Amino acid sequence: MRLKEDQIGKLAEKVLGDLSAAGLIALKQERGAALNAIKIAISDDIKAEEALERDAEKLLEQTLRAMGGNAGIDHHKMLRMIKEKLAKERKIVL
Repeated sequence: MRLKEDQIGKLAEKVLGDLSAAGLIALKQERGAALNAIKIAISDDIKAEEALERDAEKLLEQTLRAMGGNAGIDHHKMLRMIKEKLAKERKIVL
């Protein structure tokens, strides 16, 4: 999922607001520092998911090439299976 910086900022505001409203966190630093940390965490998660997507597509291409072509394989299903396997190995929640 591609998010713009302002969308990440709004998402971080929502996460921080909801956690604060539910009493699940108590800020030990200023709000801006917490908000920035959440933005960084969201950005890092997006980058990890993008890397997983690229690696899955690359692995699919290599597998198909090794098999000598498409051979009636459902690309979407196989790509999803590869992504799920890589996500499990990398401990990424899709």
